[in-house]
Amino acid sequence: MAIQHFPLKLVSRRMLAPTVGHYTFVRDDGQPLDFIPGQFIQVHFQYADGTATKRSYSLATIHDHALGPGEAVEIAVSYVPGGAATALFEGLEGGGRVDASGPFGRFCLMTGDTNERYLLIGTGTGVTPYRAMLPQLEALIRERGVRAVLLFGARTPDELLYGDEFRAFAQRHPDHFRFVPCFSRELPAADSPHAHADVRRGYVQQFLSEFAPNAGGDIAYLCGNPNMVDACFEALKADGLPVPQIRREKYVSSK
Repeated sequence: MAIQHFPLKLVSRRMLAPTVGHYTFVRDDGQPLDFIPGQFIQVHFQYADGTATKRSYSLATIHDHALGPGEAVEIAVSYVPGGAATALFEGLEGGGRVDASGPFGRFCLMTGDTNERYLLIGTGTGVTPYRAMLPQLEALIRERGVRAVLLFGARTPDELLYGDEFRAFAQRHPDHFRFVPCFSRELPAADSPHAHADVRRGYVQQFLSEFAPNAGGDIAYLCGNPNMVDACFEALKADGLPVPQIRREKYVSSK
């Protein structure tokens, strides 16, 4: 079956971090772009020599209903120096259009899950699907008391994408959701809102064992840098988590 392409029109954009933009689009053909949190779209374009290429972007939109025609969707775009996709997005003005397809992917919370806790582990824009999952997590907290830990790796506080939103969610659900930012290069200042008790210095994989992964009650999600995903996958297996309880998606920065 042929992949269906559709136009996305840029509504707005803002910077999430020095090298990451948050883009809001609407589907511009009168059709809805509904999706399951954790899915992604592909944006299609051409290199300067005319060669066709594409990039994948997880949908970041927070929604608790089926999206209808004209409702916006959001993505986070990492800027890569000299990158063709970066040039495309940096040059996109309000009302500008890109060619897209999707949604795709199965990196989603499954309706049949009966686990007690989710271990959500991400780096960089790999945290994007977890933002979209927040309404689902809130419903699962309410319905069956599920718990979740979000281990989010960033180099500096300036690169903690959607950090305010995750921290606010943790404050609303202190018994069920922990937000653990892990900074590899620079800790937040003492008077920064990012400087709370669950901040760590180092890489996310260094702190996995602290949360005692449990084969009987945990499902883990890994999203972001391939080296992190591989390291955490091996660590979780060593802790006894069965492979079907470890769900992975690698983000590769392509020019």
